[in-house]
Amino acid sequence: MAEPTVSAGYVKALLDFAVAHGAGERRLLARACIPAEALSDQDNRLPFARYVALMRAAKAETGDPALALEFGAATDFRKFSVVGLISHASANMLEALQQLNRYGRLVVETEGLGDGPRFQIVEKNAERWMEDRRGNPNDFPELTESTWSRFICWTRRDFPQAVFALEAHVTHPEPAHAEAYQRLWQVPVTFSSRWNAIRSNPAWAFVQIQPENRYAFGVLTERGDELLEELEQAKTLRGQVEAMLMPILHTGDVGIDRITAKLGVSRQTLYRHLKDEGVTFEQVLDDLRRRLALDYLAAKKVSVNETAYLVGFSDPASFSRAFKRWTGVSPREARGKG
Repeated sequence: MAEPTVSAGYVKALLDFAVAHGAGERRLLARACIPAEALSDQDNRLPFARYVALMRAAKAETGDPALALEFGAATDFRKFSVVGLISHASANMLEALQQLNRYGRLVVETEGLGDGPRFQIVEKNAERWMEDRRGNPNDFPELTESTWSRFICWTRRDFPQAVFALEAHVTHPEPAHAEAYQRLWQVPVTFSSRWNAIRSNPAWAFVQIQPENRYAFGVLTERGDELLEELEQAKTLRGQVEAMLMPILHTGDVGIDRITAKLGVSRQTLYRHLKDEGVTFEQVLDDLRRRLALDYLAAKKVSVNETAYLVGFSDPASFSRAFKRWTGVSPREARGKG
C-alpha cells in the first residue's frame, strides 16, 4: 500500500498554530523534514509521517502537551481545506458527515478502515454514537485529540442552539494533560475505551446548515472530485516517484538511484513499471519540473533565478533553455504575462 499522505493545507495550519504559540517556524520545518516550498499550495500532498513529526516537534517547541487538542479546537476547517467548505455548504449535519466521509482523505489519509466510512453512526442501547474507525489510533493519539476537538468545539461554536456531543470515548490512556479535555470539550471523557466515539444528540443529524445554497455546494464538490481523482493518480508509481522527488528537487540530487533506494527496487524494475504506465523516469522528472516552474512563475512570488533553484537547476541559463523547450517562451516572458 502507498504511504498515507496529508494535505499541505493541514500541515500549514498546524505550523501556523504552533508558531503563533511560540515555536520557531524554521526549526519546526527542519525537525519535520518539510521543505517550506511544499506548503505553497494547500492541495499539495505530504507524507503522513511528516505531519506526525511536525506535531511532536510543535509540542516540544511550545512546551504544550495539549497542543493537538488546542489546535483542533481553535482552527477553522474551512480555512485550510475544500473539505471544510463542502461540509459547511451541506444542507444539514447528516449530509455534512456524509461529505466528510466522502472527501475526508483529501485532508488526511488513514489506514485500517477496510470497507465502510471512517466516521460511522452506531446505534447502541438506544443511544447514538459517532465512531472513528481508523486503524491503530494509539500510534498517534494526537489525531484523535485534534479530530474530536474540531467536531465538539466547532459544532458548539457554530451552532450554539444545537447540542452535539454528550460524552466522548478515546482508546488511548489518560494523559497528564487530561484537564484540557474537560476544559475544551465540556463533556464526560472515558479514556482507555474500546473505541474512539462521541455520543451525540440524535436531533443533531437534522440541524440545518445551508439547505438552499445548492449552487455553492455543487461547485465545491466538483473541486473535491477533481482532487480525489488527483489523489488516486498519485497512488500510481509515477505519483510515488513525484512525491519522492518533490522535497529534494531543489537540491539537484534527483538521480534515479536515489529514488530506487527509497522505493527499495532495482533500476530495471522501476523502468519496467513506469513503462507500463507509459512514461520514463526522465519524463516524470522533466514534467514535474515543468509544472512546478509554471506554478512558481504564475504566482509571481519568486524570481526566475529562485524558480530555477527550486526546480533543481544550478544554472539559470540551463533552466531558461529547458523552459523554452517546455513552453516556447522564456521564463521572464512567462512571469510577465497576466
